[in-house]
Amino acid sequence: MTTRLSSSGEHSPGLPPGSHGHGHGHFEGPAPVGPIAARVVVAILVAVAIAVVGAAVILWPSNEHVRIQLPFQNADGPAVTTEAGTIVAQDLAPCGSPSAGRAFSGDPAPPPGTSGGIDCQRSLVTIESGPNEGTRTLLEIVPGAGQPDLRVGDHIRLVRQTDATGTPTYSFNDYSRGLPLALVAAVFVVAIVAVARWRGLRALLGLGFAFGVLLVFTLPALLDGKPAIPVALVSGAAILYIVLYLAHGVNLRTSSALLGTLASMLVAAVLSTAAIGMTHLTGLSEEQNVNVQAYIQQVSITGLLLAGFIIGSLGVLNDVTITQASAAFEIASMDESASRRTIFAAAMRVGRDHIASTVYTLVLAYAGGALPLLLLFSASGDPVRDVVTGEAVAIEVARSAVGGIALALSVPLTTVIAVLLARPRFATPIARRRRGRHTL
Repeated sequence: MTTRLSSSGEHSPGLPPGSHGHGHGHFEGPAPVGPIAARVVVAILVAVAIAVVGAAVILWPSNEHVRIQLPFQNADGPAVTTEAGTIVAQDLAPCGSPSAGRAFSGDPAPPPGTSGGIDCQRSLVTIESGPNEGTRTLLEIVPGAGQPDLRVGDHIRLVRQTDATGTPTYSFNDYSRGLPLALVAAVFVVAIVAVARWRGLRALLGLGFAFGVLLVFTLPALLDGKPAIPVALVSGAAILYIVLYLAHGVNLRTSSALLGTLASMLVAAVLSTAAIGMTHLTGLSEEQNVNVQAYIQQVSITGLLLAGFIIGSLGVLNDVTITQASAAFEIASMDESASRRTIFAAAMRVGRDHIASTVYTLVLAYAGGALPLLLLFSASGDPVRDVVTGEAVAIEVARSAVGGIALALSVPLTTVIAVLLARPRFATPIARRRRGRHTL
């Protein structure tokens, strides 16, 4: 009499081997980690996690304060203080009012009789926070390219400083975007949670953790002068562990994607170092990097560029590796008779399509961010060769190439790991089907 394997491991009579009947209880619940491949992957991930924690302790930034100049901090070091304000009136009149930048009540003082014949756009602003809340100040701006186009009713941020006599002075800092950005973010959260539900919510929590790592560890460590590549690798690994397991669950499928992403991130670090070295990129074509070099001498601009390459590749690598791991596990669970070679070939067909579409995403995302720069080059009439090989564009070309190479290599690497876990060499058919739901 033939038997079948039940969920408890006992044999039931009446069905041929491999039959499933109508019950599905024997597919539920976690199975013990048996295959050597699974044990090796878990051991590697645990070892990497311990190494990441140890490296984070070594690289942890000090609390030393860095003094830089305006517009980022005041001349004596503390952060710039900003206050809220609303424009209540405007006119075009001669510049030079004694009330410009001062806190006052009532109407601003008229300009002196000799103003040099220059007219300013004068904006009367109500100060809505800080020690002079409820008073007014006057902003005088000479109209021209690069100047803010202020309108009555605009909510703005004012820089508050003190002059040599201790009197507060105010100047325009930026538009106030708190409420509009909060509304955009709220719509984003609602859309993600409405479609992806609990998994979407977990992904958003992971995103919050990623920003926390950048703010608490990555940026302070770079500001402290720590080496950029180790800082970027530790930050990326910490983000990947939390984000992947939080969004996709603690299981072998996610673990295979995580291991593939970590390996691909390491490849991206090596490629970034080689690309920046061969192309002699300095990063000084970008204004913010020039400011960093001027104000924070202990930070390596080349290292900062490397860190940007590495961290910038995480999102697209994560997307591809999760897809590959899921494809391999799903193919293995749908066809229990398929060999590892068959599963690998089928998953790679999915991966090739994904690479083709993601490469466009990668390159077009960088091109979209560089549109103003490309527009200036287009208007200049410079030869295409000079434009492409100039540092400003060469950085984006190198960044896209590094991301694309790491992306391409991540597909077969992750697929191999996922196939080893999804189809253990000595697994029975039922064990194979259970492994797709296997938890660590």
